[in-house]
Amino acid sequence: MFSCMLCVFCPVGAECVESAEPQAESHAGGVEDLVVVNEEAVEKLTEGLISHYLPQLQTSKRALQELTYQNQVILLETLEQEITKFRECNTIIDLNSLFTEAKVYHNKLVNIRKEMITLHDKTSKLKQHTQQSRPANEMRERFKTNINHLETNGLICVCSPSSWKR
Repeated sequence: MFSCMLCVFCPVGAECVESAEPQAESHAGGVEDLVVVNEEAVEKLTEGLISHYLPQLQTSKRALQELTYQNQVILLETLEQEITKFRECNTIIDLNSLFTEAKVYHNKLVNIRKEMITLHDKTSKLKQHTQQSRPANEMRERFKTNINHLETNGLICVCSPSSWKR
């Protein structure tokens, strides 16, 4: 136990380390007096304090480093899992957009198919119509050819209806 309030190095009943005077006289001046400490005593006390607490501090430091390392490993694993989940979500979103695009293109193809069927029907009807009207056209052409032949031979005279007289 220490007897002096200003000097922690002075045991009860001993002389003050700061000076060779008894404790009562040594610190009689109060707090304003300068405290002079023996350098050798301070060094020995420091070494003793360090040697007493250093092994525990080093053990604590190693434990903290190990915990920090473990926490970092856990954090990295969690981060990798989250990245994997994020990539899976992006893949799902890409698949959804791909299916949406496929539906749009399918609808376009269905419309094109309908238009192709309609065009095919129209062309078939036109072919039928031209095949049916071909004989009538051929007859008209033969008639015109015959009239031209008769006109050129002078057998008939073709006049316009306005030139007809009654």
